[in-house]
Amino acid sequence: MNKLFILILILFSAATMQASYLLLPMDHDKQANHLKAYGITYWVINQGIEAYWLLNYRGGSFAFPHTKGLESECKVRGVSYEVISDGQWIAIRTEISNPEINQEVIKLEKAPKIAVYTPDFNPEGKRIQPWDDAVTLVLTYAEIPFEKVYDREVLEGKLAQYDWLHLHHEDFTGQYGKFYASQGGTPWYKLNQQKTEALAKGLGFTKVSNLKLAVAKRIKEYVEGGGFMFAMCSATDTYDIALAAEGLDICAEMYDGDGFDHNAQEKLDYSKTFAFKNFTLNLNPLQYEHSDIDNKSRNVTPEVDYFNLFEFSAKWDPIPSMLCQNHTLTVKGFMGQSTSFKKSLVKPDVLVMGETKSAGEVRYLHGTYGFGTWTFYGGHDPEDYRHYVGDPETDLNLHPNSAGYRLILNNILFPAAEKKKRKT
Repeated sequence: MNKLFILILILFSAATMQASYLLLPMDHDKQANHLKAYGITYWVINQGIEAYWLLNYRGGSFAFPHTKGLESECKVRGVSYEVISDGQWIAIRTEISNPEINQEVIKLEKAPKIAVYTPDFNPEGKRIQPWDDAVTLVLTYAEIPFEKVYDREVLEGKLAQYDWLHLHHEDFTGQYGKFYASQGGTPWYKLNQQKTEALAKGLGFTKVSNLKLAVAKRIKEYVEGGGFMFAMCSATDTYDIALAAEGLDICAEMYDGDGFDHNAQEKLDYSKTFAFKNFTLNLNPLQYEHSDIDNKSRNVTPEVDYFNLFEFSAKWDPIPSMLCQNHTLTVKGFMGQSTSFKKSLVKPDVLVMGETKSAGEVRYLHGTYGFGTWTFYGGHDPEDYRHYVGDPETDLNLHPNSAGYRLILNNILFPAAEKKKRKT
């Protein structure tokens, strides 16, 4: 009888001590691959397994029920993990629930379906433009699935199939990035213009600028209906410029076949934009700049080019807290056609999440429109300080712990959060 009691006691003790949760620590020195940790988490959610995002706990860690399969997947992808018991998991949640501690547990419910708005003219799937896209790179590296869409799909209403949309480095004003002075004679530029004009004509538009405006408005409707939109580099300011310039001609002859409206500046409607107000257009077709939104007057050297993330209340402001999760609050800066935004031109209701205060500029913005949200992130590639046309794409195997790329992945996971936590 005593032997039976001892056996039962041993079995009970073993069961209570059995590891039951997998923790992906996101501290700066405890995670071998921060970027692939997001891919693991997406994979878990996509399997229908419960997952949790521990805001401000050890760099924004992730946790989910332990299985040998999940543990094996972490090993295969090179992601650091810790196996913890039920008791440890309960202790962590109890600690986080303390109202005096700026932490929160967010349940991740459903893997968002992701679309990347990017041109895909070539049969083999290669872009014409000679540059890469940070979001496409990190999604591929983290093994997070996505689909490509472009103008035709947007105008056909197919955005409704997706939860999250990234805008590739597009020029929504129809001026091809204003590369004419430096790249107008190159084969890639000519081919890109030819293909884009053919696409516009095929969709019933006489000008590319009119096509891009129609696309921008449909994307705005997508956000209003509850979509999550994320943009980087020139897709940020040119998007707002296109909306503000609706009904105006701001394109010179080399872009659309006729001259621009010299009074366009006075006719801009800033009420139509997401982020920016009172900006001044640059109507010179030979200058590589669309407006004064981008802070080109910045006097910041690469050695000291960093921006600071804001700290938000994880319990009261879970949305910006999710979007700013990182293992550091100081992120290395990087340039692009649109690098940073003048703080004085940002609308007062826009949430600033990252800034370089000494330069009077902001780098990371968020806002709501209707039932959806949008996020603007300045710069081209977080791990390529000055990416030139024709430069090779970044190898993220060399940057598995990139703080700048983590901000992109925060935006990708954010729509997976339980709905009550996403309410503003």
